[in-house]
Amino acid sequence: MDWLTCIRDAIDYIEENLQNDISIQKISNHLKESPFILQHGFSTMTNCSIGEYIRNRRLYLAALDLKKTDDKIIDIAARYRYENPDSFTRAFTRFHGCSPNKAREGADIKCYNPFRVSISIQGGSQIDYKIITKSSFTLIGFQRVISYENVYEEIPRFWREMCQRYSRIIYFGEEPQNAIEKAIMDNQIGEYGVCIGDVNEEEFRYLIAGKYRNGEVPDGMETYKLPKSTWAVFDCVGRVPNSIQETSIKIYDDWLPNNKKVEPNGKIEIEWYDNLVYVNNPDFHSQIWIPIKDK
Repeated sequence: MDWLTCIRDAIDYIEENLQNDISIQKISNHLKESPFILQHGFSTMTNCSIGEYIRNRRLYLAALDLKKTDDKIIDIAARYRYENPDSFTRAFTRFHGCSPNKAREGADIKCYNPFRVSISIQGGSQIDYKIITKSSFTLIGFQRVISYENVYEEIPRFWREMCQRYSRIIYFGEEPQNAIEKAIMDNQIGEYGVCIGDVNEEEFRYLIAGKYRNGEVPDGMETYKLPKSTWAVFDCVGRVPNSIQETSIKIYDDWLPNNKKVEPNGKIEIEWYDNLVYVNNPDFHSQIWIPIKDK
């Protein structure tokens, strides 16, 4: 399916089912699209996860129902899939800044209209990429489960924690003093950041990794075997994470909607980093790898 059409159809499906039981898996099945690609692309294009969008739309419509009808709060809560009035009241107050009763009495509510997806012409910008095929290889590194809703905060935090904890190895190349430090040095951990969409609808695995060169896999580390794949490889130049995030937005806002030949293939996305010592340099080189297939 054309990428822009996919996102538009996802929004249409959500809007038609806000009063029904809805999940990322049901949306993905309806669109015949990978849940990982759908979640990742949706959040990149809209700066909002699918779960957050559904929740915010339901709370806005619930507020309109409070103002326009005499329906009981318990019935409105159930209509928008809240299990009980207390959980509804907490979510409603957090979103609108007032309780359901206050909204019914005339307090201001927060407007949250449906998203409208379109391609904008951004004048002269260019995204550099190449198509490569790589044989299967294995990665080793540190793993954390990341939520789609907080991806732009959680991934940089994970990197900061890892780099601070093992700075003597990563930045200064000092002699390893334990099995983990030896694995970091031997396998150049920090060369790759890998998103793996096999956890659940709200979360994915993220691996700070290097190419596994045999040897011990210490406790606290994981390995992951990448299959032979064809990749679209996008060059990023600039400080991390800004350059990675900006390029990712260009990919999902521009490159995918306008590409008539290929589409994402699978539930993996890779970031490649040059020497981590220089991540704050304005000319730092990194890449985003997306597995692709012919349409």
